[in-house]
Amino acid sequence: MPTHTRIRMFNTQETYPNQSLDNDLCQAVRAGNTVYVRGQVGTDFEGRLVGLGDPRAQAEQAMKNVEQLLEEAGADLSHIVKTTTYITDPRFREPVYREVGHWLKGVFPISTGLVVAGLAQPEWLMEIDVIAVIPDDEEANS
Repeated sequence: MPTHTRIRMFNTQETYPNQSLDNDLCQAVRAGNTVYVRGQVGTDFEGRLVGLGDPRAQAEQAMKNVEQLLEEAGADLSHIVKTTTYITDPRFREPVYREVGHWLKGVFPISTGLVVAGLAQPEWLMEIDVIAVIPDDEEANS
């Protein structure tokens, strides 16, 4: 019996056709009342990039993805306890953090931010992953 639930399983051959990868992954995992969301970028679930060259628009799409994945796992944005945000240029910090902050107003997660040399695709300017914990009283209702 599995100890966790995989949400939106995929293979990297489909999502990264420009790379020679063959990894089985998923977008989120729920283990008990904890939800781990894979790094989300400015690409929707159909693989379309939103906001080419616009870090704020990419952050908005990434947070839409996070919200959807949490919902599919039986959680919501208020359950987020940790975020890790990656940006490819320090100048993107303000527009990305403002957008993420809009989505997480009143949530108060811990947060780590990193400036990185690049992400998996060159057009991606930011990426965010989150961990959420569903309160025990809500877990019983899921």
